[in-house]
Amino acid sequence: MNFSYRIAYVFWRNLVSYKRFVLTTFLASLIQPLFYLVTFGIGMGAYIGYFGGKPYLYFLVPGVLITSVMMTASFECMYGTFVKMVHEKLYDSLIATPVSAEDAVAGDIAWGAFRGLVSGGLMMIVAIFMGILPVSPLSVVLLILLMVFVGVLFSSLAMIVTSFAPNFDFFNYYSELVITPMLFFSGVFFPLDKFPGWMKTLSLFMPLTHAVAISRAVFLGSYNRGLIFQFLVIFILVAAAFVVGVKLMKKRLIK
Repeated sequence: MNFSYRIAYVFWRNLVSYKRFVLTTFLASLIQPLFYLVTFGIGMGAYIGYFGGKPYLYFLVPGVLITSVMMTASFECMYGTFVKMVHEKLYDSLIATPVSAEDAVAGDIAWGAFRGLVSGGLMMIVAIFMGILPVSPLSVVLLILLMVFVGVLFSSLAMIVTSFAPNFDFFNYYSELVITPMLFFSGVFFPLDKFPGWMKTLSLFMPLTHAVAISRAVFLGSYNRGLIFQFLVIFILVAAAFVVGVKLMKKRLIK
């Protein structure tokens, strides 16, 4: 693959364009995760009380942070990329310049990851104002790094979906059949230990499961050896999804 420093130009172009919609996108990024925090964390948390020795919000917040990154990065690289590719013909303009197709796609994946990081960062700020803080400053740094990895992963997966999408309706298959099940069966809102064995096994094939487990361990400072395996899973998936996403999008752009 032919990557160059021009990836930064694509990212910068997106950033300049984004400035026009920064307030509305900030609000949109906050609404759904904030809804989860309020309804599940405060509403249901009042009935659950303490969970593992701490208020339920300490269990919920690390999962919602990663979920926020996943949702924002995914939708940016599905709907946002599709609009730029089909309706605005932006990719046609980009690859007519010294920017290669690989640079254009990688730049948009980086942009999707950045949007996810901003969304996750906003949720962390909200959680801190609610009194739910990571265990240490080091945990904050590690969570930010994790959000970058998760953002690249789900941006790349969304690019793979977009490379096959004939229209907007196609994205419903991915969001309803992949994103939604991961949201509820990856340990975001409740532990997986009471699930049937087959469901636990299935959850291991969901990247969000490993990302949430790492996020929760880092947030609470409860590290264990199993995190090494989970980080390796995330790292391998990031590398594979990025390569496949770039190749498939290049194939669609250059016919």
